[in-house]
Amino acid sequence: MALAAPGAASATAESSTIWHWNVAGNTLNHASTTNGMVRAAVSSITARGASFASFNELCENQYDALISGLRDAGWPADDANFARFVVTYPARSGGPCGGRDFGNAIFSRQPLGAAERITLPDDGMTEQRKMLCAPLKARPHLRFCTAHLTYVDAYRAAQLNAVLARLEAYHADGDTVVIAGDFNIQADAARLNGYYSSAVNTPNNRGNTGHYHELDDADQNNCPGYGELSVSTPDPRGPCGTGSKIDMIFVREDRIAGPYSGDTLAPPTSCAGNPDGLCSDHRALIGTVTLS
Repeated sequence: MALAAPGAASATAESSTIWHWNVAGNTLNHASTTNGMVRAAVSSITARGASFASFNELCENQYDALISGLRDAGWPADDANFARFVVTYPARSGGPCGGRDFGNAIFSRQPLGAAERITLPDDGMTEQRKMLCAPLKARPHLRFCTAHLTYVDAYRAAQLNAVLARLEAYHADGDTVVIAGDFNIQADAARLNGYYSSAVNTPNNRGNTGHYHELDDADQNNCPGYGELSVSTPDPRGPCGTGSKIDMIFVREDRIAGPYSGDTLAPPTSCAGNPDGLCSDHRALIGTVTLS
């Protein structure tokens, strides 16, 4: 169910559909490009008419396969300039992805400009967490970003604060930014209070002081203020006991014009060799928003 964000209006508003998935490219899919994960992702992106798509936990060979699959499906308007990748774990013997690069990716139906690859505060792990952003070539003040944040609790706040600071710096420069990613923290966590708009004030998510809406925060039928689970199978976590939500799509409230909505998609079960055929331990997210 969609609600309008407060104070949002623009003569240049444009509707966008955002698609995001943490695909467990190494952990579950073992760097495969042929087990069904890539095919399921391409099918979902094209079927949903996505404007932007992003991936976490992606092997670089899977990224290359996604480029080929989306080109073959006729999805990008410019098939030479629609994808960007950031390495978070460089290729090395004994590393993930069979020794290939591992990281995050963004895709855009419209051509992209130069990417920014922002290193987040170190969490003491081998993988270096990063934020990846790129503007549209024809609309340089419209940026799409992804990030996959740490699960190490002692460093969560530092990385969340670094991402938010970058988003606010873009905003100060006049940019409209959409960020999608695995934040590795429950949507109602106090550490996200500086993200969520104070207009998000429900029994499931309160005490917020920020300026952003997560695109699933207005669904009155699915834990209002928190949203639907984003892990592949239900668990008893979350304020409504309906499952963990750690993957999110955020947009600043003053860049939302009119209704917005978000959902998580039933996980594909078509990936050969995986338990129950699940293609990931996360669900894909889909969000629709009119951006000013």
